[in-house]
Amino acid sequence: MDKETLWLAVGFLGQALFSARFLVQWIQSEKQKKSVFPIAFWYFSIAGGITLLAYAVYRQDPVFILGQASGLFIYLRNLYFVIYERRQLNT
Repeated sequence: MDKETLWLAVGFLGQALFSARFLVQWIQSEKQKKSVFPIAFWYFSIAGGITLLAYAVYRQDPVFILGQASGLFIYLRNLYFVIYERRQLNT
């Protein structure tokens, strides 16, 4: 496998992880019959965002880099709020 093919695989993996977050969110919402965001949504967002950011850096695409970097900050902050809230409820 050459370098370009490997990076193309990384890009597709990132996109698959990023898209999976919508699948888990939809399944959880259907189960609860209301719109919810399970914690897995944020983990898939972060995993997909990091992978796509790596791909964007490799491609040297400033628009893609800025979009993924700013999204990562928001996903990490949301995950922090979820974890903090759960810790508060458990104390």
